[in-house]
Amino acid sequence: MTDLSPERVVVQRGLWFDEFELGVRYLHRPGRTITEADNVLFTTLTMNTQALHLDAAFAETQPPYNRRLVNSMFTLSALAGLSVAQLTQGTLVGNLGLSDIAFPHPLFHGDTLYAETVVTDKRLSRSRPGEGIVTFAHTGRNQHGDLVATATRKALMRQEPAR
Repeated sequence: MTDLSPERVVVQRGLWFDEFELGVRYLHRPGRTITEADNVLFTTLTMNTQALHLDAAFAETQPPYNRRLVNSMFTLSALAGLSVAQLTQGTLVGNLGLSDIAFPHPLFHGDTLYAETVVTDKRLSRSRPGEGIVTFAHTGRNQHGDLVATATRKALMRQEPAR
């Protein structure tokens, strides 16, 4: 029997630069349920005094959601963080940049964030032997399948050491 699916799905941890394949969709599981404590702690740690994150009474008066929103920077951090165990644990040299960040729908307390990543580009580093640059397209959805965040991340990754 021939598999006719349009894409491969890979579930594993810490890939070396050479193991990344363009167009592969990596599903990061489990998801992460976001709590009120997560949101308030992150918001206060980062000095973000936005009342939509901290003041329930105020947020209840603010359409269209009429409730507190999860800090979008927390959403972005969790989105990237959910990919670490599968893609970059122990093989990342460092993040080089984030771009094309969007938050089409907010997360709320009690929502669960599910993340997936597609590798859209990779090339060997011209200045750092044994390392390469990988471009990740991260996508986050809530438990209802609503798109809540997207981001492109470039990372410097190690090649597998010679044995």
